Amino acid sequence: MSETRLLIVDDDREIRDLVARFLTQHGYRVFAARDAVAMEEVLKTTRVDLIILDLMLPGKSGLEICRELRARSSMPILVLTAMGDQTDRIVGLEMGADDYIAKPFSPRELLARIRAILRRANQPVAGGSAMPPPKMLKFAGWKLDLGRRRLEAPDGVIVDLTTGEYELLMAFVEHPQRVMTRNQLLDLARGRDATPFDRSIDVQVSRIRRKIEADPKSPTMIITVRGDGYMFTPTVEVA
Repeated sequence: MSETRLLIVDDDREIRDLVARFLTQHGYRVFAARDAVAMEEVLKTTRVDLIILDLMLPGKSGLEICRELRARSSMPILVLTAMGDQTDRIVGLEMGADDYIAKPFSPRELLARIRAILRRANQPVAGGSAMPPPKMLKFAGWKLDLGRRRLEAPDGVIVDLTTGEYELLMAFVEHPQRVMTRNQLLDLARGRDATPFDRSIDVQVSRIRRKIEADPKSPTMIITVRGDGYMFTPTVEVA
């Protein structure tokens, strides 16, 4: 099995060293960078499976980096935010991050988040059994290929999805024509409980709507059920 490679981008050397040592002890190959320039140097020569990205960086900000990375890659991104900074969390997710964790954080919580993201991104797992035969789910002319983890539009164009977007869309297509609360969607798509103020699902729903709805401002496939959550309205068929 090829090793899983992580890149931590943080200008705090103590945090970089602490995280690198801890994750190395748990079997990961860890690279470190203090800013965007150093990060790009690593990416030029190294295949990276996940980036741990601090939002408060010298020079180019973590949000700018996140946006640029997402424009060219679907590589999983876990952002580090300041404790209680809800705005940065929402903007980070809007820029395409897969998850966030607030500083100061427990190394074990960081490890759990990394494992969850990599698992959702279909990374190999030691001792795992063979993958089940791929399936295709169809709705309103769209095709969601579960084997390749990709979405095909009615005109045949492949639509890029982040890991978080894919998992949330999966939660919807597996529970069509049913009202789903934000807590239920968080549990299904992100593998963790929501806080009373966690609006990350709303951000991800908005991103998916922009990709699949004819008019994202007047959605017909993912509709808002005021006070309750969301409903995925199309009929879903197994191809």
